[in-house]
Amino acid sequence: MSHFSQIKTQIRNLSSLETALGDLGIAYQTGAVLVQGYQGQTHEAQVAIAQENGYDIGFRWNGSEYELVADLQYWQQPLTVNGFLSQVTQRYAYHTVVKETTKQGFQVSEQQNQADGSIRLVLQRWSA
Repeated sequence: MSHFSQIKTQIRNLSSLETALGDLGIAYQTGAVLVQGYQGQTHEAQVAIAQENGYDIGFRWNGSEYELVADLQYWQQPLTVNGFLSQVTQRYAYHTVVKETTKQGFQVSEQQNQADGSIRLVLQRWSA
């Protein structure tokens, strides 16, 4: 019986996911990696985050999004699973917004980190 849990996300862009993890100082591996779990069980993933206890966290493409895969019984992060996903998702969304709006000719003119932890972006585009 597998101990792995799969948690849905809204993460669809691998590059933005990698940048988000980098922003948070989280070391990771990419490619066709195996996430280690209970009693040597493994799960294939595209991103793996090693934990000191030997039980990994991964992000696996399920055909529509990168879902988090992990043996939650051995979660060893400073934040809860929800807190971890919240931080990763916020940084992912930030990079996705900046990347997509840059393609449309916008630039970030102002960025403010709010007291509630949110990020306020002001974008501008000059037209001739």
